[in-house]
Amino acid sequence: MPRYTVHVRGEWLAVPCQDAQLTVGWLGREAVRRYIKNKPDNGGFASVDDVHFLVRRCKGLGLLDNGDRLEVALEDNEFVEVVIEGDAMSPDFIPSQPEGVYLYSKYREPEKYIDLDGDSLTTEDLVNLGKGHYKIKLTPTAEKRVQKSREVIDSIIEEKTVVYGITTGFGKFARTVIPINKLQELQVNLVRSHSSGVGKPLIPERCRMLLALRINVLAKGYSGISLETLKQVIEMFNASCLPYVPEKGTVGASGDLAPLSHLALGLIGEGKMWSPKSGWADAKYGLALINGTQMITSLGCEAIERASAIARQADIVAALTLEVLKGTTKAFDTDIHALRPHRGQIEVAFRFRSLLDSDHHPSEIAESHRFCDRVQDAYTLRCCPQVHGVVNDTIAFVKNIITIELNSATDNPMVFASRGETISGGNFHGEYPAKALDYLAIGIHELAAISERRIERLCNPSLSELPAFLVAEGGLNSGFMIAHCTAAALVSENKALCHPSSVDSLSTSAATEDHVSMGGWAARKALRVIEHVEQVLAIELLAACQGIEFLRPLKTTTPLEKVYDLVRSVVRPWIKDRFMAPDIEAAHRLLLEQKVWEVAAPYIEKYRMEHIPESRPLSPTAFSLKFLHKKSTKIPETEDL
Repeated sequence: MPRYTVHVRGEWLAVPCQDAQLTVGWLGREAVRRYIKNKPDNGGFASVDDVHFLVRRCKGLGLLDNGDRLEVALEDNEFVEVVIEGDAMSPDFIPSQPEGVYLYSKYREPEKYIDLDGDSLTTEDLVNLGKGHYKIKLTPTAEKRVQKSREVIDSIIEEKTVVYGITTGFGKFARTVIPINKLQELQVNLVRSHSSGVGKPLIPERCRMLLALRINVLAKGYSGISLETLKQVIEMFNASCLPYVPEKGTVGASGDLAPLSHLALGLIGEGKMWSPKSGWADAKYGLALINGTQMITSLGCEAIERASAIARQADIVAALTLEVLKGTTKAFDTDIHALRPHRGQIEVAFRFRSLLDSDHHPSEIAESHRFCDRVQDAYTLRCCPQVHGVVNDTIAFVKNIITIELNSATDNPMVFASRGETISGGNFHGEYPAKALDYLAIGIHELAAISERRIERLCNPSLSELPAFLVAEGGLNSGFMIAHCTAAALVSENKALCHPSSVDSLSTSAATEDHVSMGGWAARKALRVIEHVEQVLAIELLAACQGIEFLRPLKTTTPLEKVYDLVRSVVRPWIKDRFMAPDIEAAHRLLLEQKVWEVAAPYIEKYRMEHIPESRPLSPTAFSLKFLHKKSTKIPETEDL
């Protein structure tokens, strides 16, 4: 007999169906009938007949025809949602699917695996695991470490030894010894009581990152988890069966207790879980698990990778703006930067030289103003190596901290199998990633701050010698007037977001946890700052390309023409005003997918090869040939340049 799981106003109902000839409409009415039956006030309805509804799949949100037969429209045990007419218009209605549903339908089960050993995970690996590119398996060495660690725990329980968190309560209850026959109840109660987060759930990509990182830490063999349990967690990850983890609730001190508890709650069959087949559903249809800084660190990995991507593309966008504003390349001279040899500054200046007018890449635009009387450019152009450079160095510093954190044991207590004992410590404290991610937000924000000023120069005819707001028939058309306002608004919002969360601490758990890092907010706001930076640079990219329209038929350098062509492949020039938000989003997508970097990078690398030892690539953010081969991008031959 087929059965369907139906979501009605926040509740999941199992509805058996004895006759597959029945219709989708019958399923909706039966689900509503059961919903009304369970409500003291009948859910506000006099009868089922008063309810008007639509039925849709949870996966992909596809609407179903109420007249279709169930055997044709649905598979056995499929998850569907009844949307009651009027609910979607109510401000109190919370849809069962969180934001980002478009990401879910793209999931494809991966075929490749990443071996986790607790020691060698990188930020790139974790982001790829989050995107669903790989499954996970443990190395044999990791399995042995986990088994030996578990033997210590089993010995403690067998010998009835008093050990914090294993045979005692937690926090303020550390001195309360728990009877052996209640240890299982203790662990379940711990997960339930600590699952007290609020806010929107992490999107599947971020939940996969969180779960993968927790697996990596457990694989180190200092947590005491059983190998059987850990393998069950890995199986759930590989099936992309993901717990509902609210994004708010961690103070980042005794680990990310609330988020990791929600992670564990789904694994014991409670709360909600998401899978590609069901969408969000009760976990029952679908652990040494809740201590550590994995929430902060997993979001920090995404922040690092996105920051690295936008930082290197910011150099390309700024170079294009300098061309449009008829700036000089003299400020990027090798000898200038050799006298202040910060790695980031040297690398950024090198990128500018590789993209702008030179014997390699002559520019008709540059040639048109070669003998002008301008001595030097504004700081927003001239000082890009110094400003963008320190951002690159900031990213490198933060990446080092996050990489160490990725492969660190952050549990409490620690189980030392070689010594046959457990020791309580403080590795769970999130101060390292919290401080680092606050620093990252402050550093990366400067890319938006300086970009917004360049947008102003592009839009202001007294500074650019271009039409006001980069549009013909100004007055009738407003052009980039409000796009610049959007950039200014994002920069202003970033100023508030850049206030460090880690300077705050509130005592919790009856003063047992009397200093906390607030690292969860540090990670989440760092991602918001980075997104704003991406959006501001997307606006600058569009503005610079629009500026080129007014300099035609002159051409810029070959690599920058390639960037222009890329943008024009998704956004056409502005002849007159039009709906601009989709164009900004299209440019933002180019930056997110690193398309701007992909088209310019071969020219940068070709220039690098021909100017060694002049260039010193910045390892965390500089382009590598490995990246080229991975993206199957052809390095241009000399005649192409």
